[in-house]
Amino acid sequence: MFRGNSIKKVTYYPLLASLVVVLLAHSTIDQGLKNQSHKTLAAVQLIAQVDNADSLQDSKSTPILDEKKALNLVQNLPQVRKKGQEIQKLSRGSIRVSSVVDSSPTADAPYYVVRVVENHSDKTTSTIYWFRVLSSSGVIEALDLINNQYISVEKWNPDGR
Repeated sequence: MFRGNSIKKVTYYPLLASLVVVLLAHSTIDQGLKNQSHKTLAAVQLIAQVDNADSLQDSKSTPILDEKKALNLVQNLPQVRKKGQEIQKLSRGSIRVSSVVDSSPTADAPYYVVRVVENHSDKTTSTIYWFRVLSSSGVIEALDLINNQYISVEKWNPDGR
């Protein structure tokens, strides 16, 4: 029935057709993967640029206050200076008043917690006042011990007079 070239055609043409289909499919899949990887890379770069821009914007809009400045702001409050002079006078110089940073800013608490303490001659300390200083603005709030909440320094009256 089939002779010479016709047997070759029946045998080789389907094999050649299969090979061509496989090569075309492989090329199409490979090209699709390359396009997808380029799209993924571009998306990752875009996300990185947006994150970088956000962090730059945050750093420009929120100047960070350091510990030393936070301590100075608290120590220079008139109420703190007055209390320090009063304690030093009553103790005849044996007790000094100073400030200590109790905690530094975090993502959840963007402020320094500062304690004003008495430094006794036996190296013990007693806390007098608690403050928090917002690291982004330098605003100081005092802890109202009666209500256990921070209030503005303007409303705060430590002596109750």
